[in-house]
Amino acid sequence: MADLLVELFSEEIPARMQARAAEDLKGLVTAKLKAGGLGFESAEAHVTPRRLALAVGGLPARQPDQTEERKGPKVGSPGKAVQGFLNAAGLNSVEQAEVRSTDKGDFYFAVRHVAGSALETYLPYLLFEAISDMPWPKSMRWGRNDFRWVRPLHGILAIVDGKPLALDFQLIRTKEEVHAPTPEGTIHASNTTRGHRFLAPDAFAVESFADYKAKLKDAYVILDRDERKRVIADGVAALAKQAGLVFKGDPGLLEEVCGLVEWPVPMLGRIDDQFMGVPKEVLVTSMRSHQKYFALETPDGALADRFAVVANMASEPKRDATIVAGNEKVLRARLSDAKFFWDQDRRTPLADRREALRDVKFYERLGSMADKVQRFAQLAVEIARRIGADGDQVRRAATLCKADLTTGMVGEFPELQGVMGRYYALDAGEDAAVAEAIAEHYSPLGPSDRCPTAPVSVAVSLADKIDTLVGFFAIDEKPTGSKDPFALRRAALGVIRLIIENDLRLPLVELFESALGRLPAEVAASAGKLSVAADLLAFFADRLKVHLREQGVRHDLIAAVFELDRSTGGGEDDLVRLLARVHALADFLGTEDGANLLTGFRRASNILRAEEKKDGVSHVAEPEAHRLVQPEESALNAALEAVEPEIESALKVEDFARAMAALATLRAPIDAFFEKVTVNADDADLRVNRLRLLARVRGEMGRVADFARVEG
Repeated sequence: MADLLVELFSEEIPARMQARAAEDLKGLVTAKLKAGGLGFESAEAHVTPRRLALAVGGLPARQPDQTEERKGPKVGSPGKAVQGFLNAAGLNSVEQAEVRSTDKGDFYFAVRHVAGSALETYLPYLLFEAISDMPWPKSMRWGRNDFRWVRPLHGILAIVDGKPLALDFQLIRTKEEVHAPTPEGTIHASNTTRGHRFLAPDAFAVESFADYKAKLKDAYVILDRDERKRVIADGVAALAKQAGLVFKGDPGLLEEVCGLVEWPVPMLGRIDDQFMGVPKEVLVTSMRSHQKYFALETPDGALADRFAVVANMASEPKRDATIVAGNEKVLRARLSDAKFFWDQDRRTPLADRREALRDVKFYERLGSMADKVQRFAQLAVEIARRIGADGDQVRRAATLCKADLTTGMVGEFPELQGVMGRYYALDAGEDAAVAEAIAEHYSPLGPSDRCPTAPVSVAVSLADKIDTLVGFFAIDEKPTGSKDPFALRRAALGVIRLIIENDLRLPLVELFESALGRLPAEVAASAGKLSVAADLLAFFADRLKVHLREQGVRHDLIAAVFELDRSTGGGEDDLVRLLARVHALADFLGTEDGANLLTGFRRASNILRAEEKKDGVSHVAEPEAHRLVQPEESALNAALEAVEPEIESALKVEDFARAMAALATLRAPIDAFFEKVTVNADDADLRVNRLRLLARVRGEMGRVADFARVEG
């Protein structure tokens, strides 16, 4: 068995592209190996800022031999047809073809035995294709090359069992130069690579993957990405502990910094005291986004006046001091800008910035940001009345929550919108609840983000999200496939979490219609109240299925409850009540009675659907008592009579478990009905009466859930 090692050596690969690139290279090469009939025992990809590497172990020495068959014309076909087949198959005469009998007669077959290529012969072709097919999100050309790569490609290491492959990769593809490549235009694969750009720039040869990995480490390159991450995280934590501080971790930044260094060496720097009065979030964001520094905390959770930087150089006291001093100097300049914005922004109170929102466009046909604020502030007050929040505080928070978009700080750091609004509101003397609502009105931003619980914050957050959803649905800018440019799926999930996690009893359709009525008149008129509400409710049903999937809630049960009363334009839109119904339905269907009753419902529905289609009429009507001629008919009708008020009573007090228990009493009479009664009787009046009885079964069960939506 043979081992393959490939390394593509280039200028620095952007950190955000590295992990995906390693997987892409592995996927391309292994797929092509399988397509060529070459199995393997292992494959692992690695990536550093300057190299993509792939090691494949347990390859066979050559491709397996293959037999190719081509079916030709029928024996006795015209000569031109036979000759055309022979030419296409590479045969000189008809005697070289095989004749095989089939159920349609005798046919000519061309059989060609193809010997498998040696591994060293096949791999250069395979690697050439894989390198050419790399799907970089962004790529470039350089020099006179026509070939595109993420950054200039400098070298290719390609060996099988220590021996270099005969791979000449042409970068110049123009017609004039492809046949006479210059040294610039061709990379000859070899068994050599290079180490760290500054610490070990000389070339060295390798014989195997183990040798490659070990020699790289000697040359100040840690190949394994996870190992580099451990070195960074453990090093920063150790330095923080020595300084009496705490490193809470930052997985996102750790992933990025890992892609910036081949030989990580964490160091600690200091933040000047003059900047410690700037809000914590500003300092952390500036260090994190601009400089890729890790923030540290004091044991009590406050931001420390120290930061961690990860150098890409071997540790040496004098050099380390120079690196730290240089990073402190750069950070000082960055934080000076942040402090300037902080000081300047506070000179204009948040309330005085609202007028400037008229110059901030929200979206075409939906007006300015000031128009949006006016709309959802009114909706927020309406929601406040429903959930018991302070209306004055809600109105104040809603009218102020977007004002920080006009500040210099948010212009520099858009991710701090809302957060800075809170600071500016408190600085201007606004109520604490108002300030918190300003900070939290964008939340929750995702499934892992904390959901607001304060009533004022909840009302403002809900109103903002509902206004956005209704507005974009009204102008037909809905998510399609994987595209969701306005993050409407995230907004809907935010509404769902706000309602469910705070146990709020809110009628979504009424809120949708209220928000629609506040849109520009021409938008509201063209959208159609019922269609927007119905589309949004269906959209929410899909989002709720996604949200509850991790909790093991079946999507079909959610659909079964969401579709209640859909025929009349309604539908279950109280999410708290909906979930109570869903859980009760799940418990019910998990019982023997529930499972059997579902079978009975389906049988009744199938019969009704077929007969109503044949008759062209609905059979929803009261069965006539005098036509209930068999005991099983009378028993089922009596059971329905008894269960109707019980279900009605249970639904009024939202005791869905009791409603399901009432349905369970129908199991025995329904089973007996189908066992003894022929629905499609010869007597037309009896047939219609029995169909009415089944329609009543369908109707009573449909008051609890749309059982037609239940699967399995």
